[in-house]
Amino acid sequence: MRIATTIFLTDETVTPVRLARELEQRGFAGLYLPEHTHIPVSRRTPYPAGGDLPREYGRTLDPFVALGQAAAVTERLTLGTGITLVTQHDPVDLAKQVATLDHLSGGRFTLGIGYGWNVEEAADHGVEWATRRELTRDRMALMRALWSAEPTAYEGEFGSVRASFAHPKPVQAPRGPVVGPRTLIGGGAGPKLFAAIAEHADGWLPIGGRGLTESVPKLRAAWEEAGRDPKDLQVVPYAVLPDPGKLAHYADLGIEEVVLQLPPAGEPEVLRVLDGYAAFL
Repeated sequence: MRIATTIFLTDETVTPVRLARELEQRGFAGLYLPEHTHIPVSRRTPYPAGGDLPREYGRTLDPFVALGQAAAVTERLTLGTGITLVTQHDPVDLAKQVATLDHLSGGRFTLGIGYGWNVEEAADHGVEWATRRELTRDRMALMRALWSAEPTAYEGEFGSVRASFAHPKPVQAPRGPVVGPRTLIGGGAGPKLFAAIAEHADGWLPIGGRGLTESVPKLRAAWEEAGRDPKDLQVVPYAVLPDPGKLAHYADLGIEEVVLQLPPAGEPEVLRVLDGYAAFL
């Protein structure tokens, strides 16, 4: 099983360069970074985990800039977003960022996407909350048009792009309905999410990894109903606090990668936690 990590990198934590080097030297598989452009001080949206919103949410580094630094100082470490808030980006610009990072890293990028939870943050980007899933689907389709081998136009409900020259292209070859880098969708288990994964992704990023015994068979059923090859489905438990029993359970479910949560802390504490996680490599 591949052991990757995620962390809220901020202006107060270990740096992307130092962390990436340590991860690769120690044999970890990857680094995934979350995204929040800003956190409005006045908001009604509750923190999904309960209680006060942790300090790091309002100090998060831009994941693409940070992952670009990580890519430059590593050769094998995979790089991903967990998750990119697609609705908060111009899709033409985002397609270029994704393709460039994947190209410069030699195809090491995973695009984790999701629908978000902070209504006020999304509203400042002009997002209508009720249609965010449809907007995400539309923008992913537009980006796939730009990533296609030949100039391809796209006309959608929320946006369009002319047939265009758009290079570099993502490294990974198209597979079924998916064009572009490895794409995983985060979110809670349910028919809408599983239908979206089967339609335009490579798999699922379930936060925390709970309830997979019940939910993975349902996802596999939706996947196969959409005509996708069962062996291609990827389930990657995300932001996991590990123990041997939990990882063994994931392995029994056929899971090949897990993303462990690192603390949003300075270098000494992060390296101490990595030392503990090394037992799972």
